[in-house]
Amino acid sequence: MSNYKIKDIPLKERPRERMKQVGVNNLSDKELLAIILKNGTKDLSVVDLAIAILQKYDLYAMKNLTVNNLISIKGIGEVKALELVASIELGRRIYSSKKTSLLNLKNAEEIFLATKDLFYNKKQELFYCLYFDIRQNLISKKLLFMGTINQSTIHPREIFKEAYLVSATSIVCLHNHPSNDVTPSKADILLTENLMKTGKIQGIPVIDHIIVGENSFFSFYNHKEILNL
Repeated sequence: MSNYKIKDIPLKERPRERMKQVGVNNLSDKELLAIILKNGTKDLSVVDLAIAILQKYDLYAMKNLTVNNLISIKGIGEVKALELVASIELGRRIYSSKKTSLLNLKNAEEIFLATKDLFYNKKQELFYCLYFDIRQNLISKKLLFMGTINQSTIHPREIFKEAYLVSATSIVCLHNHPSNDVTPSKADILLTENLMKTGKIQGIPVIDHIIVGENSFFSFYNHKEILNL
């Protein structure tokens, strides 16, 4: 480490000044990270701290950084670690978010491609519902359940309550298999049958249940023959 202070860097070369002069797109990774970290320590400049993080974790690895990962680096305390992890999560959400009112999703593959980032690198099962209007425009998406997905953990009332709130006319359910094996389990099949039967009763059909893996998916709509409906 260089052990210089930020005040020792010429003003025009400091990360914040550089951002004002040349724009955020022209900053290096270490400069961007230094701006997020805000300041250094008694012994290390903020640029030193940024370099220390980038030496230990490349940008790809930073997607999965935890607070514990960061506080193991000299000079990174809990507050800085929390702020950085929050910044990474916000960036992930901005990247994966979409103006749902502009999305017109007509088949399982389109839905998979539009939503797979919601499940990227997740270690537990997540259950989302997509709510559509009469023209099959996506008007809302909501994470409803987390953990092992089966009939005992999925409550139809929560699924259809949201549908009524947003005036949806149809629903698509999605959940991931962290193993990336998208083959439906017996529990997946029973759950899908139950949700589709409930949708018919409620007048808001569940038109598909998609199981998501990293690079593949399984659509119950495309494999209706395995359902006892």
